[in-house]
Amino acid sequence: MTTLPGSTPAPRPEDENLGIGANLAYGLQHVLTMYGGIVAVPLILGQAAGLSAADIGLLIAASLFAGGLATLLQTLGLPFFGCQLPLVQGVSFAGVATMGAILSSQDGGGLPAVLGAVMAAALIGLLITPVFSRITRFFPPLVTGIVITTIGLTLMPVAARWVMGGNSASADFGSVANIGLAALTFAIVLLLSKLGSASLSRLSILLAMVAGTLIAWALGMADFSQVGEGPSFALPSPFHFGLPTFHIAAILSMCIVIMVTLVETSADILAVGEIIDTKVDSKRLGNGLRADMASSILAPIFGSFTQSAFAQNVGLVAVTGVKSRYVVATGGLILVVLGLLPVMGRVIAAVPAPVLGGAGLVLFGTVAASGIRTLSKVSYQNNVNLIIVAASLGFGMIPIAAPNFYQHFPGWFETIFHSGISSAAIMAIVLNLLFNHLTAGNPHNPSVFAAGYERTIHYSDISALRDGDYFKDGKLFDAEGHEVPVREVSEQSKPASRRKPVAEH
Repeated sequence: MTTLPGSTPAPRPEDENLGIGANLAYGLQHVLTMYGGIVAVPLILGQAAGLSAADIGLLIAASLFAGGLATLLQTLGLPFFGCQLPLVQGVSFAGVATMGAILSSQDGGGLPAVLGAVMAAALIGLLITPVFSRITRFFPPLVTGIVITTIGLTLMPVAARWVMGGNSASADFGSVANIGLAALTFAIVLLLSKLGSASLSRLSILLAMVAGTLIAWALGMADFSQVGEGPSFALPSPFHFGLPTFHIAAILSMCIVIMVTLVETSADILAVGEIIDTKVDSKRLGNGLRADMASSILAPIFGSFTQSAFAQNVGLVAVTGVKSRYVVATGGLILVVLGLLPVMGRVIAAVPAPVLGGAGLVLFGTVAASGIRTLSKVSYQNNVNLIIVAASLGFGMIPIAAPNFYQHFPGWFETIFHSGISSAAIMAIVLNLLFNHLTAGNPHNPSVFAAGYERTIHYSDISALRDGDYFKDGKLFDAEGHEVPVREVSEQSKPASRRKPVAEH
């Protein structure tokens, strides 16, 4: 951002402080949105490690606590750490398969080996963040639009499972009652968005989830019986599951996970910067990645795992229009409190999965819509950008359409490409480099897709015309026959394919 000497820089949209009440309300909305995701990983790994119910509860509390601290670091920031953007941090899904493999290995070392591998791999990731922080020029709207769209599409199966009940082993999974409850929650979101005031519309997701939960309770579809079981307050105990152990094979496999996490976090940081319309340069990206890695190094001390930004909360920022990082920081504080008060976590855990699913359909669909909006800014004339979009989205959809597609590939390959987000991001980056940066050998009008758009005129090119204007002999005249002066548009204000004169009345 360029400012004149002595002038005050324009305020950043993410620096707006909405006040304590709004911060608490919107912050709670962020927590409700990602709560199911942040507890899923410790549940899966706790069961895989054979932990007792009490220890799994401590694992969940540790993940909430660590996620809250990581969110505070990312949103508020310290020197060299934190991108100061509205990004919620939590346990990353990217490493579930790898950590599960370490746990199931006969000589893997169990949970202490997992925690040690996370710490060591995150330290390596911290050391290489300068490389990742200098790649912003390789993330134009073409790439970020593909990634944002894929994030939304990747999350839709999660919403669908929530709509059906969340637990596929349950007898009522996919029942009409579950789907009906989700549909009712979905309808409440739309109703509040249409009929409510601006502030009410922004809280439509939270209010719909509260209403959906109350309706579920009245219908006997919500179970609050376990809220009073267990301790009300518990401090995270450092190294409760034993001191971390370090095994070379486990560390190497986790390094691949860290690479995927860095790619996905880079995409999330750039995506939320695009959504809230703020500048994200290489320094800011580097600060965000360092916060990610530092949080991942410290999380195993409390019994948690790799930390990364939650894509579903990027969607919440888009759907609510609330850009303040202080809102998300308040959500981080709520996560810390939930990590200290397991009883509060049990209350939120009682929100029925169909209610989460009904709200998730809007949230995750908004992410995809934001990506499509970003892709609409891309020029498709005389280039292969349309093919890049098609190939990247198609490649990213493979693990979504066929989750076992890569099961016979090497473990490292499956770890990287089992995520539709990382698959689409890698393909988009590679194709953008190949076709738009290494341009040697590129033909003119390289495809029928590009040629098909050759004879189009953008609205902004004709917006200055008036009724009766006409062209003759390369000149523009008004209805009375007077010549209209034409000036050149600044080269920086238009894409290369549309740098042409515009009419000046």
